[in-house]
Amino acid sequence: MQAVGTSALVTASYAPDFERCRLLCETIDRHVTGHSRHYILVAHADVALFRALETADRIVVDERDILPTWLRVVPDPTSLFRRKFWLSTRTKPLRGWHVQQLRRIAIAAHAKEDALIYCDSDVAVLKDFDCGRFWKDGRVRLFRRDNALQRTVDGDQKIWSKNAAKVLGITAPMVAPHDYIATFIAWRRDAVVSMCEQIERTSGRHWVEAIGANRKFSECMIYGRYVDEVLKGRGHFLSDEELCRVYWRGPRLTDTTVRAFVDGMDPGQVAIGMQSFIGTDVTLIRDLVRAAEGR
Repeated sequence: MQAVGTSALVTASYAPDFERCRLLCETIDRHVTGHSRHYILVAHADVALFRALETADRIVVDERDILPTWLRVVPDPTSLFRRKFWLSTRTKPLRGWHVQQLRRIAIAAHAKEDALIYCDSDVAVLKDFDCGRFWKDGRVRLFRRDNALQRTVDGDQKIWSKNAAKVLGITAPMVAPHDYIATFIAWRRDAVVSMCEQIERTSGRHWVEAIGANRKFSECMIYGRYVDEVLKGRGHFLSDEELCRVYWRGPRLTDTTVRAFVDGMDPGQVAIGMQSFIGTDVTLIRDLVRAAEGR
């Protein structure tokens, strides 16, 4: 087994995040090495917009090419058609954030690289990073925050863990103690493919249908539990190192608070992520990235 396999970056995005995704691409091009390709996964309606970001090794992927044809996107009249639903007779109505997770899983059946490195479109890379760090002796790093669900009172994460167990056919424990959710993490492509096969064997349904039967799910939780409890860790090594400092929730950041957030990065962190729904001005983030890189 080769010590370091091939790697690709994967970003699921959508039109309102286009400028943030552009900034991500620019910082990847300046700082990230050790990958052969960057896949940007978007809805069909957003393909033309995101084509502007394509390069020789950056490819925009239309979700129609990787998701089942029976999953259809329609405008949501309750939002004056600004938002969308993904509808089918086989799943519950899904929102964009649900389908972004499905795209991240689906790309594994079409990519050729050995490892898929997932990076959200509201991330900016500030320091040099080689994707070989996700490899050790032929194994891929699995991000795991040990026993985090035993300490948390966040009900959603426990529900996500429980629903992951259901689709994977895990009978006990229904809620695992660990948390696997982060950005700038790696999955083995072959493990994602076998995970989908496991879901289909367990459910008797297409894996998209099985996962989409419940609106509360996390792709990171499903993959983490599959690796830990079905594969028994095969092909992976564990790490709780968070490479990206993420501002998950809170008030909109100002120039001062964004700078303080960056200054609070741990020495091993190479990127920052600021959830786009918080509304922090992307121009402010871009200016801060330039200042941080110039240090």
